[in-house]
Amino acid sequence: MLGSTHGTLTTDSRRARAIACGETPQQIVHGRPAEAGDLDVSGRPLYAAVPDLDRFFRPESVAVVGASDAEGRPNTGITRQLLAWAERVGARLHPVHPTRPSVFGIPCSPSVADLPEQVDLAVLLVSDPLPLIDELAEAKVKFAVAFASGFAETGEEGALAQQRLAAAVARSEGLRLLGPNTNLNAFERFRDDLDGPAIALITQSGHQGRPVFSLQELGIRLSHWAPTGNEADLETADFISYFAERPEVGAIACYIEGLKDGRSFLLAADRAARRGVPVVAVKVGRTEAGARTAATHTGKLTGADAVVDAAMRQYGVIRVDGLDELQDTATLLARARRPRGEAPSRPVADGVVVYSISGGTGAHFADLATEAGLRLPTLSEAKQAELHQWIPDYLNVANPVDNGGHPVGDWRGPRILDAILDDPAVGVLICPITGPFPPMSDKLAQDLVDAAERTDKLVCVVWGSPVGTEDAYRETLLGSSKVATFRTFANCITAVRAHLDHARFTAAYRSPFDEAPRSPSPSFRKARALMRPGQQLSEHAAKQLLRAYGIRVPREQLVTSAAAAVRAASLVGYPVVMKASGARIAHKTELGLVKIGLTSASQIRDAYRELTDIARYEDVSLDGVLVCQMVERGVEMVVGVTHDDLFGPTVTVGLGGVLVEVLRDAAVRVPPFGEDQARAMLTELRGRALLDGVRGAPPADVDALVEVVLRVQRMALELGDEIAELDINPLMVLPRGQGAVALDALAVCRCSPPDRTQQGHHTQ
Repeated sequence: MLGSTHGTLTTDSRRARAIACGETPQQIVHGRPAEAGDLDVSGRPLYAAVPDLDRFFRPESVAVVGASDAEGRPNTGITRQLLAWAERVGARLHPVHPTRPSVFGIPCSPSVADLPEQVDLAVLLVSDPLPLIDELAEAKVKFAVAFASGFAETGEEGALAQQRLAAAVARSEGLRLLGPNTNLNAFERFRDDLDGPAIALITQSGHQGRPVFSLQELGIRLSHWAPTGNEADLETADFISYFAERPEVGAIACYIEGLKDGRSFLLAADRAARRGVPVVAVKVGRTEAGARTAATHTGKLTGADAVVDAAMRQYGVIRVDGLDELQDTATLLARARRPRGEAPSRPVADGVVVYSISGGTGAHFADLATEAGLRLPTLSEAKQAELHQWIPDYLNVANPVDNGGHPVGDWRGPRILDAILDDPAVGVLICPITGPFPPMSDKLAQDLVDAAERTDKLVCVVWGSPVGTEDAYRETLLGSSKVATFRTFANCITAVRAHLDHARFTAAYRSPFDEAPRSPSPSFRKARALMRPGQQLSEHAAKQLLRAYGIRVPREQLVTSAAAAVRAASLVGYPVVMKASGARIAHKTELGLVKIGLTSASQIRDAYRELTDIARYEDVSLDGVLVCQMVERGVEMVVGVTHDDLFGPTVTVGLGGVLVEVLRDAAVRVPPFGEDQARAMLTELRGRALLDGVRGAPPADVDALVEVVLRVQRMALELGDEIAELDINPLMVLPRGQGAVALDALAVCRCSPPDRTQQGHHTQ
């Protein structure tokens, strides 16, 4: 069990029951009393309430503060748009202005306090919304939208103004604020003549959401648009949680410049994952330039991109790069049925068949699809024989299926498509049409639409014509909600891969928050006594920290004389390693402070003198010299903990040794996570094959490595706010069945550890 000094690898559920052994005191989580168990062992929330945003998107009454009907005034156009929107959603609109008796013929109230009724939503068309917050709260307004700019996106002074605004909203009773620095996107005209599952849209930049909103012109239904702006109060996570509960929402599309709070985002993504609602996101900040621009735009941390990427992957958020990918992937995920399982051993039917009127087109698409990770199974001989009833024998139908020209004059075309889709190995049929070739392409498009109506499998078409005005495309393909139509090979492949990946993810998903530890383990009490705020621990102390969490370290003794070193070597057993040990030593090998392979007492005495002489010359303070068991014949890995500004403690595993900073082959996860994610981290490593055994080396003990990752995660959960950095490097992973040993360790304590009597310090 984790936290003990012994034990073996167990299943997630058994491990969770073993380590989650208590309840936390009642605290405040997201503005409400938390139930027992709402906080994990680090004091972070395990639950986030879903905000009731019904009255934001569909209010019964709206106040427009700063309403105007004066020609040439910016507020006049906004007021006019809000009037039209209120009429569409059936809301009563009340203009508010201190000097105008009426606006557009509607009686005007001088202040919010003078409104004729309690309103659900107040739209603030003023340059400084802060003075209005108390008045809105007093009037029991549920929601407010602040359009004003000049806040965190402008620099330090604006950030302070935004903090004051956020604090005022937090003090209010029941008021929620959208913005500031937002726009009118929530009040756009949505088409109400479209059916089927809808896309709900969340953007921090209104302009960046335009391509997704325009999908309505292609017959794709949109249900909501949340322009979150600077997120002083309501944030992306709130809208993800809300949309995940809406029955009409088939997928959530996001454009994110910066996350307000890492844990809130994970809890929202977890809610969507539990319900099988796909979340597709563009998250800027992959590069330093992108991160810098995003910060000036929204005034929030973009976060270390590798951590953001890993966190999204952990919770099934599909990250794409372009707005065109966002459109196509969200559309497919919103409308496509979940792939049907063909057998317990393969829960998702993920075989892709490419059907083409050109051998070259099929080969080109197959190359791209296979490279992207899609599985193109070879059709059985029986299936190929069946297809050759209607396709000439000289054409290849193994997959891709080359029809040589889709039949247009009889029943053969539909028979071919049905035969492919009837194959249990096939989950997806993709037909790339690089250019229109009527009447063949027209008949092919219609046959594909008809086949999609007869099957529950996914049928995709790539219409490559740059014109896009052809009837086969505009009327036949876009007129069908059963066929997924794309304009490029790349976007089709990206979307199909996301569809299959998300199906596999949701089929196996178990929320890590359900099994996260809620109370400290006995290991925590031992380990915390070793912490020294603001200091780096010596290697010896860092290894004691690992030992407290049941992580195996070599036999070793800390000595302060050459004679003691000789005695220690006889107890540890030759050959030995000798290392200088001190709180300020980070790179012992580079300073010559490590001696390996020592086999005699004379070598021990010489090594002791040399190590202490080097330490004096380098002005390095020692607490002694370590005489360590020498461990050989394994794979050197690194496992560590770092602190991310958004997500808190994170766990990293990668190839270790002296080249760790050169190879930079590592995977990261945000706690809590289970054994499945720990194993998934290893599959992401470019050097994963080393663990399987290469060039005659035996396979490494992967189970032991996974166990170390999980024990380090427990340490991260319990000590993560007290540890600035932890590195186990190298962790020698021995041959299968022999375990893993931490040969070296570095631990740096944070300056001010949190007060453990205030467990709710991470909540908002």
